[in-house]
Amino acid sequence: MSDKSDSEQIDDIIAQQDGWKRETLGALRAAIRAADPDAVEVVKYKKPSKPEGVAFWTHDGDVCFIDVLKNTVRLTFSKGARMAPNDLFNTRLDSKVVRAIDFTEASPVDDAAIKILVTEAVKLNVTAK
Repeated sequence: MSDKSDSEQIDDIIAQQDGWKRETLGALRAAIRAADPDAVEVVKYKKPSKPEGVAFWTHDGDVCFIDVLKNTVRLTFSKGARMAPNDLFNTRLDSKVVRAIDFTEASPVDDAAIKILVTEAVKLNVTAK
């Protein structure tokens, strides 16, 4: 168990990455925080193969999470299948629940578009209450 807060653990997850993955994680985190300053940062799914866990943002339920994969940084929206269709979604398109965006080294982070998606995801959680 860590003595660090979840936000500090997410700082560590970002710091463990190199180059474009670190930049992409930082940019996505900044866009998420800007879109929803009330979102709570949480680390989930710690396991032997991924001891650092996965960075989540919640607001009346899970909003989104970022997972670092071998060749991509994946931003997944927990209720993405219920969100308006969006050209940014490029993976998990067949899921009945989530939608995701895989970022590669060549993928820019569109802050404005990410903020719109986060805002929509938060609205789905808040109106579900």
